[in-house]
Amino acid sequence: MSPAVEPGFSETLRVAIGGISHESNTYAVEASGLTDASWFDLHRDDEILDRYRDTATYIGGMVDAFDDLGATIVPTFFAIGEPSGTIRADAHAQLRDEMLSSLRSVLPVDAVALELHGAGVTETTDDLEGQLLADVRALVGSTVPIVATLDLHANVTRVMAEQVDVMLGVHLNPHTDMHHRGAEAARLVPALVTGARKPVTHVEALPMLLPLTTTDVGPAADVNARCAEIEERAGVIDCTFFHGFPYADGHNVGARIVCTTDADIDRASAYAREVAGYLWRRREDFRPTGLSPAAAVTAALDVPAGPVVINDTSDNPGGGTMGDDTQLLRAMLSAGVDRSCFGFICDAESAEAAHAAGVGAWVDIELGGKSDRRTRAPLSVRAYVKGLTDGRFRLSSYAPGLHVDLGRTARLQVDGIDVIVVSRVQQTFDPEVFLLHGIDVTRCRIVALKSSHHFRAGFRQLASAIITADTESGLTTQRIEGLRRDVGPSGVWPVDIAARYGD
Repeated sequence: MSPAVEPGFSETLRVAIGGISHESNTYAVEASGLTDASWFDLHRDDEILDRYRDTATYIGGMVDAFDDLGATIVPTFFAIGEPSGTIRADAHAQLRDEMLSSLRSVLPVDAVALELHGAGVTETTDDLEGQLLADVRALVGSTVPIVATLDLHANVTRVMAEQVDVMLGVHLNPHTDMHHRGAEAARLVPALVTGARKPVTHVEALPMLLPLTTTDVGPAADVNARCAEIEERAGVIDCTFFHGFPYADGHNVGARIVCTTDADIDRASAYAREVAGYLWRRREDFRPTGLSPAAAVTAALDVPAGPVVINDTSDNPGGGTMGDDTQLLRAMLSAGVDRSCFGFICDAESAEAAHAAGVGAWVDIELGGKSDRRTRAPLSVRAYVKGLTDGRFRLSSYAPGLHVDLGRTARLQVDGIDVIVVSRVQQTFDPEVFLLHGIDVTRCRIVALKSSHHFRAGFRQLASAIITADTESGLTTQRIEGLRRDVGPSGVWPVDIAARYGD
């Protein structure tokens, strides 16, 4: 709880909101730029409020909390990109310069609130957020509080901690607490401005690379419980388990425990190390259990009742893939699966062919497999065009209220499977995309989708079982020990099973 704010004080606050958010998969074939609208969405001034007000997002939480405080919100510039490859130097420079120029134009402000990710990598820096925060700090000065939200998969650096007053990461995967954490960051601002709170932060780095892991159950849930217990102690502002983003080859990659206390760095350090020690002792519990696509389909068919969800974790656009691998769909067709659906394959060419043919037509297409011919191949199919849409809808379970645009989409029926084909890269978050195409997933035997964990927000209550399919050739495979590490870090588990911590 923030200390009480003197009457009328919060109404005088002017708080700038903005940020740059990108999760960079350095193994992706193509670098990320600004010429293709599928990489970044740019929002300026009041566009930020128009898009994120009344949504369960970080900025949505900030806006609601500042509204409750009666503060004046000054929107600046916000860029958010679908997870993808390393950001090109020219694109990064343009984003950074517009962010700083927009902020400069609204000064003076009493505080700055930023939505960041924490795993941004460019051609010139592997710490996009640390560099941006340093630039913002230089611009606003040492006395203006800066609060920031981060993704659970942030590769947190000490530079970030040095430049920001408070940084709050989501605790949950799927990230259903984005709004909560954004609001929490905003509610801290009055106490930071008055000096009633003087936060200090310790970043405890562990020699660990973790595969994408749910916090619903299992070891990550147990570590979160330890963090929650720490947060109940006197003087603690926050304690967060950052899983890190392992699909980047950089110096800062890895798991972190970040603890922030009120003016007591020794306590922050001790508490962070306490949780880190527990995490390290549980490391073997984070070993993945994914099956091959064929084995996953066989396991799903053995479940007596549906819908069974098979999530393709190794081709997860939420981690930087192109979402067009067809191995799981091939396995379903080979097994003769019927009364099932697949959501979705990203293939703008096939979506356009379906739109050109029209509803009720048959099309012969090469589906998917076009983004990287070295590791995947298109699937030759004859499909019936069952439905066509503009790909626009709002999420209901993950980030409720947020508008999604997948570009032109098609519902194609291939043998006994309804396959949704989309034009813009994105992971499958919840059942809304199926409803958009007239598919009731509760009536399906198998629901196949491309996501690692965010899909759970919309499917965990619907699914009779969830089975993970994984291929080692995928850019988001859980078998992270097989990923090439040219830069570092070295001596990290599970790449090095003899890695040591705390000795």
